[in-house]
Amino acid sequence: MNPAYQYALQNLFEKGKHRYGNRFTILEADLPVICRLICWFMRDHVNALRIGLDFTKGILLNGPVGCGKTSLMELMQAFRNELPPYTIKPCRDISFEFQRDGFGVVQKYAALDYQGTGTGSKPKIYCFDDLGTELTLKHFGQECNVMTEILSSRYEHFIHNDMITHITTNLNADEIEEVYGLRVRSRLRQMCNLIAFPPETPDKRK
Repeated sequence: MNPAYQYALQNLFEKGKHRYGNRFTILEADLPVICRLICWFMRDHVNALRIGLDFTKGILLNGPVGCGKTSLMELMQAFRNELPPYTIKPCRDISFEFQRDGFGVVQKYAALDYQGTGTGSKPKIYCFDDLGTELTLKHFGQECNVMTEILSSRYEHFIHNDMITHITTNLNADEIEEVYGLRVRSRLRQMCNLIAFPPETPDKRK
């Protein structure tokens, strides 16, 4: 393995132990997924070209319940180099915000806000965690699939303003289409690099 990746994995292991305790471990079966994430966040152009990662797109991290998606996206903050930090936001929390605050929540997570100043400023990045676990709720009788609206708006900013979006989900492509429609499925394909755990990956929380 490339020495840079060995160092990154050791660093990931140490940060994981510090954050999540001694139960945190890195399984050999998870290395392909983890190394793809490291490649994207470290901006490893040589290997990204080889494995088909696009740095202009975000990450859609797919896998079964308990495989470690959220934990990995939290830990990847340490490898983002020149990239701005991103905020991890559970989709369920967003749906409850909509029920309480209404359609302004869509603007909150889809608006073209910038991080940094001057020529180094970049559009604010969110990682929407557990896409598919949110509820379709009503605000004063008005029903809205709030994540459909947010992702559609962020797609427009991705096209015109290079806005990056990260997502974690248990849903596969067909399930995403069933819940959010063909248009969102197609836009996510354009906005994100798919990195997927095998379906048989065990629940590490058991």
